[in-house]
Amino acid sequence: MNAWSNRRNFLGDFSKGLGGLGLLSLLTDGRMQAGEPPLRPDIDPEKPNQPRPPHFEAKADQVLMIFCSGALSHVDTFDHKPALVRLHDQPMPGSSGLVTFQGENGNLIQPLWTFRPRGQSGKMTSDLLPRIGGLADDLCFIHSMTAKSNTHGPAENQMSTGFTLDGFPGIGCWTTYALGSECQDLPAFVAIPDPRGVPQVGSNHWNSAFLPAVFQGTAFNAEKPIPHLARPEGISLSTDEATRSFLDTLNRKHMMKHPGNTELVARIASYEMAARMQLAASDVVDIAKEPGHILDSYGANDASNKNKAGFARNCILARRLLERGVRFVQLFNGSYAMGEGVGNWDGHKSLKEQYTIHGEILDQPCAALIQDLKQRGMLSRTLVVFVTEFGRMPTFQKGANGRDHNPQGFTVWLAGAGVKAGMSYGATDEFGFKATENVSTIYDLHATILHILGCNHERLSFYNNGIERRLTDVHGRVIQGILG
Repeated sequence: MNAWSNRRNFLGDFSKGLGGLGLLSLLTDGRMQAGEPPLRPDIDPEKPNQPRPPHFEAKADQVLMIFCSGALSHVDTFDHKPALVRLHDQPMPGSSGLVTFQGENGNLIQPLWTFRPRGQSGKMTSDLLPRIGGLADDLCFIHSMTAKSNTHGPAENQMSTGFTLDGFPGIGCWTTYALGSECQDLPAFVAIPDPRGVPQVGSNHWNSAFLPAVFQGTAFNAEKPIPHLARPEGISLSTDEATRSFLDTLNRKHMMKHPGNTELVARIASYEMAARMQLAASDVVDIAKEPGHILDSYGANDASNKNKAGFARNCILARRLLERGVRFVQLFNGSYAMGEGVGNWDGHKSLKEQYTIHGEILDQPCAALIQDLKQRGMLSRTLVVFVTEFGRMPTFQKGANGRDHNPQGFTVWLAGAGVKAGMSYGATDEFGFKATENVSTIYDLHATILHILGCNHERLSFYNNGIERRLTDVHGRVIQGILG
């Protein structure tokens, strides 16, 4: 072997070694991206939900996320596009043969409900959700949201967990992992499924995945509260308390023998929480304690529409949970148990007929919830986030009377602590097809939510399987333009 060959082999091996070192550095803790070491909360294993300070001054202490499952159409609700009226039933320019999720698209179709100016700002929203639209001066619209998937399951995953794949913690889990909770007798994170059932990916929305199990959300609603909280008949209060004390002693001894076992810590914490919840949870779900005028304002007494009344009671439950200091409440509107578009916003075939039903269920209760929070002064420290997994096409599907999936541009809105009121940020093109101005991602939305809570999304992490995991992965920027 000549000298040149030896030199060439040496340089080749050396460069591979440097590349490996560089890759290892990127995979270990993500410090090259953030420029600073990760921030992991200091968690007391015996009190994992104890409140923890934020990384910097927070604008909000709590989050209410309202999730419309099935992909609510932005062009029929909040994103006013006069061009759809002007070019109604004509081909969308440059879209010949456009194929989306379910197949080929037909012509542009104007909004199925009239848009009108609302509030002092004159924000144009449609008559499908007039009460929510009437709150336009309190809302901050992001019209340029985009998603990574045009399929419900992965898109739902991304909106709640940051990733399209299964196996990642929900944003509520990340929030309580970072901050704990001010409320020690109720779960730190509560998910409230629609009265009709759960969204398509179900518990993925509130699953703690690789985070310690204690940060998993607790799912219940006004119709199906947490079961088995009451003390069994035949067991006295003194006997019950003595049994708990003895069990506590055994648990502490067992935990000392197995330090670092997060599953064990979570089980013990859940038992202790259950004991405290016997009184607190029974009280919080007792919607009948609400004054009659509150029940009427939400539509909870609407005997003609049981789904609307059920969702209204869930909205009241959400407010009662926030009042008691629950850190993160995720409220769902829409269920997949009933099939495509029947109990959710997946309007492929008969959007007008289905959305007329869904709009009545959502509008009054949701608007009343925002108004109630505002009147009680709770919006000053509560961030409300209204989302759906993606938008819908400005065209009808070929041979159908509905709109196909569209992740390239859609609308979400926020209200309350930390955001500007009466604002519209970003824009889609003249048809509502693609985001074109201040294009935003779900990573950006999550980064902004964490920022408002006083958390640095680039440094809040959890070390799992050799990777420093973040809610926003290696992406995301805080949407500074909407911050109040």
